[in-house]
Amino acid sequence: MKKHILFSTLLGLLFQFSVYNQEKFTISGIISEKSSNETLIGVNILFPEIGKGVVTNEYGFYSITLPKSKYKIQISYLGFKDNFQNIDLTEDKKLNIQLIETSETLDEVVITEKVEKLNIKNPQMSINKLTAGTIKQIPVVLGEADVIKSIILLPGVTSGGEGASGFNVRGGAVDQNLILLDEATIFNSSHLFGFFSVFNPDAIKDIKLYKGGIPARYGGRVSSVLDIYQKEGNSKKFEMSGGLGAVASRLLAEGPIKKDKGAFLAGGRASYAHLFLPLFNNNNTAYFYDLNTKLNYKINNNNNIYLSGYFGRDVFAINKVFENIYGNTVLNLRWNHLFTNKLFSNLSIIYSDYFYGLELDFVGFKWDSGIRNFNIKYDLNHYLSNNFQLNYGINNIYFRFNPGEIKPNSVNSGIKREKLIDKYANELGVYIDAEHKISNNLTLQYGIRLSNFIRLGQEELNVYQDDNPLLFNEELQIYEAIEPVGIRSYKKSDPIKTFTNIEPRAAMAYAFSDNTSIKASYNRIAQYLHLLSNTNSPTPLDVWTPSGKYIKPQLLNQYAIGYFKSINEDRYSLETEIFYKDIKNRMDYIDGADLIANNAIEQDILNGEARAYGVEFLFRKNEGKFKGWLAYTLSKSEQRTQGRTPQEPGINSSKWYNTPYDKTHDISFNGSYEWNEKWKFAANFVFQTGQPTNYPTGQFNYQGLSVPLFDGSRNSERLPSYHRVDISATLTPGKNKTRKWQGEWIFSIYNLYNRKNAASIAFTRNPDTTINEAVRTSIFGIIPAVTYNFKF
Repeated sequence: MKKHILFSTLLGLLFQFSVYNQEKFTISGIISEKSSNETLIGVNILFPEIGKGVVTNEYGFYSITLPKSKYKIQISYLGFKDNFQNIDLTEDKKLNIQLIETSETLDEVVITEKVEKLNIKNPQMSINKLTAGTIKQIPVVLGEADVIKSIILLPGVTSGGEGASGFNVRGGAVDQNLILLDEATIFNSSHLFGFFSVFNPDAIKDIKLYKGGIPARYGGRVSSVLDIYQKEGNSKKFEMSGGLGAVASRLLAEGPIKKDKGAFLAGGRASYAHLFLPLFNNNNTAYFYDLNTKLNYKINNNNNIYLSGYFGRDVFAINKVFENIYGNTVLNLRWNHLFTNKLFSNLSIIYSDYFYGLELDFVGFKWDSGIRNFNIKYDLNHYLSNNFQLNYGINNIYFRFNPGEIKPNSVNSGIKREKLIDKYANELGVYIDAEHKISNNLTLQYGIRLSNFIRLGQEELNVYQDDNPLLFNEELQIYEAIEPVGIRSYKKSDPIKTFTNIEPRAAMAYAFSDNTSIKASYNRIAQYLHLLSNTNSPTPLDVWTPSGKYIKPQLLNQYAIGYFKSINEDRYSLETEIFYKDIKNRMDYIDGADLIANNAIEQDILNGEARAYGVEFLFRKNEGKFKGWLAYTLSKSEQRTQGRTPQEPGINSSKWYNTPYDKTHDISFNGSYEWNEKWKFAANFVFQTGQPTNYPTGQFNYQGLSVPLFDGSRNSERLPSYHRVDISATLTPGKNKTRKWQGEWIFSIYNLYNRKNAASIAFTRNPDTTINEAVRTSIFGIIPAVTYNFKF
């Protein structure tokens, strides 16, 4: 009996050894859309019989190594017909596959990416995806489809309210979000002070928001990464699409440079509501315009080049005596190279610029400021085996900061030219990241990023006694600036201060079944740039500044654990996550700080700490006539700035206080219903706890004036809760199926029940009673809109 057991064990070991050592081959290729040759991101290439699979990367490439055998392959991507292939794997094969859209109408309405079984086992968590079709369907203000307004409907993502720029993720500030468009950094994501985003939905292919579990290839921001890729253009035929809206219109053209080898894409948007203002004797101006471009060319099977760009500007003027112009410019030249069927590389050379200009004609001066960077990055995807993939690379960014320059706008202005001191810095990141499948149930993703930041020389740098730019006046109980004891000059190449940080990343997924898993992740990230802002919601006037001698980099530790469930064959899905994050060196401003045109910002700030924690729920219905999601977040976001000595009170008496973006409750609903081929309906509901603020605790009289007194805890009060309902109806004419010109009408109502949400509450003197009173300011009431989208 013992001999029999021993013999069976040996046979089993020999079998496993033979399987392990049997001949293996690699299948690799590009997945694209058949009608345009547009590469597709996140396509699932599945081998159902053996439970294996792989997902295409950001450039549509995949690679998987399997034992010699015959296989049935299923290629699955939402919005496209499943593609099935049979293959006899007896050698390395290159298999490029083109998928066919399930609909020939305008961009298909997609609420969210279908939860494939492969994703249940993927260790990446805290990630949300949206498609251009989803964004176009969601009702938004003034009827203009908007990326930023759409991601605010996701759990853990909030905004400062109507008319507020940017977005907040898991209790983080706006400047803690890394926003990438074709790998280039966007420093201001808003048009018209937050009414619209800078992203044209017609030009967008893929959107990912990383709230946690951030891979090691990303660095420089501690809250989130919004990674957006533009379309590449149709290399088969010429097409045009666009839309006409109430306040803005857009047009996109794409077509082949050389059929099946190269393509171009060019898209533009512009608003024009200001053109009607003269009819009402209004000389003010407020409009925006932007341009998206992209070229791609396939040199051969192993080499592709891309050139993409974005240019946008906002113009705001009052009675021709005040003019404000600001916007982004980015350019990216990329080269994809396939070394082998297992090693894919991408080299990018990127230029990014954010410009802010202001002209006050009645004063007689112009003001310019901005931030510019040059970035070179090299990323490699190495598919070592079916169960082990390495991603590694290097990224170097050179920064030039222009805090501001004032100059006369005419000979007789009387204003002297004055320039705030330019700042320079260099940020280097080197990373390696592994995706490791331990077993059918356990998958790991782990990596490390080494970041190095050098604050480079500037013409003049203040020198203080004991390197202390702030003095605490014990008699008055306030912080006061200390006069510098001298000034030191540096060359641009001289390092003033150097920071080096090791940033480990780890994530795991354990699948109890094909439909249920738990996931956990840990991130450590360093952020070396800071946005100086006097307001809760950043404005174009805010200035970016680098870490240096007096400003330390922010350091994040974030922990998350989640439960993921696919229900009824992926028709429904449930995602729940708990997160906790702490941030060191989060700076805050002393009372009375003045950040505008400040050449010595170190005299107005103190370094503190921040923390945020909460739980997120996301329930989705992915199939059927009715699709949608319900999201809820319960969270807390706090900050503490302690005194540097036991005698100093710090800020808020060294106690924890609410950050300006703390929202206890955040509820959002988005749903769409396809009534028939002609009519589709959609609706949103949003509820957020009111934004923290400060109300006066009393008042006193001074020379006959009633002056409010603020002496309570910082951010201890709140604005009223924010909520609204939006609805839309989409009409697709039946003629679309029989003609090249395809169109659709979208009728929408923003803020259906006319909720007067408070953007702010000010305390001003009533001219009749001479008593201070609270005045609520609301941006929007109910807004109906009509948009016509077309494609030909």
